[in-house]
Amino acid sequence: MDSEEPLEEWARKREERRERARGRLRAVPLTEGPHRGAHVDPGAPRAIQEFNGTEWVTVSIADSLNAAKAILYPPSPVEERPVPGPSLGKGWGRHRRTAPPEDATS
Repeated sequence: MDSEEPLEEWARKREERRERARGRLRAVPLTEGPHRGAHVDPGAPRAIQEFNGTEWVTVSIADSLNAAKAILYPPSPVEERPVPGPSLGKGWGRHRRTAPPEDATS
């Protein structure tokens, strides 16, 4: 907190930071010793924790690093593209005539 910053402003910024972090997930390895990089001991189970605004709360357990990644980073939904209709033949205008009408040249 800046000594010149009013307490109300500091509290507002703090609450905004907490609100942005609320609902964020993390995977914590359930192993002995200090928590290290996620790549260490990929076969160890992981606790999936969610930040509720003030603390991390365990919401699930994953069997391994790959299972934890599947929970933390779900695949994005596949955008379905419409099935293309029959292609229109060569021609003119929206009715796709094979040649321009003879009176169109005048």
